[in-house]
Amino acid sequence: MTKSIRFRLNGRPTTLDTDEDRTLLWVLRTDLGLTGAKYGCGVGVCGSCTVVVDGQAVRSCQARLGEVQDAEVTTIEGLVRDGALHPLQQAFVDHGGLQCGFCTPGMIMNAYGLLLEDPRPSREKVVDAMEGNLCRCSAYKRILEAIESVSRAEGGRP
Repeated sequence: MTKSIRFRLNGRPTTLDTDEDRTLLWVLRTDLGLTGAKYGCGVGVCGSCTVVVDGQAVRSCQARLGEVQDAEVTTIEGLVRDGALHPLQQAFVDHGGLQCGFCTPGMIMNAYGLLLEDPRPSREKVVDAMEGNLCRCSAYKRILEAIESVSRAEGGRP
């Protein structure tokens, strides 16, 4: 059923008249042209579709559009400010935490959600939080180093 869904997307008010049962991932990619969140497994296991909703990392392939009514949704595209990469994005570059790049947006958004929740997570907490994001290129060590470097340098504030 078509419904008017309102939410903030990357800091901007957004309204869509569409079926509230559509997945957030496909609305972001097809209706709004934001292709950073990737379709990986489609069942919420790989993490390549991760976005942040109201400060929490969410698998957008499992979230229904109606669930983000009146919420703040942040995608990888929303982290860039005035043309400058977000510190997490820059840390992934600096530490080689990306290879093919397919999983990278989901990794960064999951880490962003983690740092919003806990600005100074222990290594164990970082590992636990990132365990649900899969990287076929096996850049895990560099990904952990990138996240930890931002936690130290930025006081954990993403």
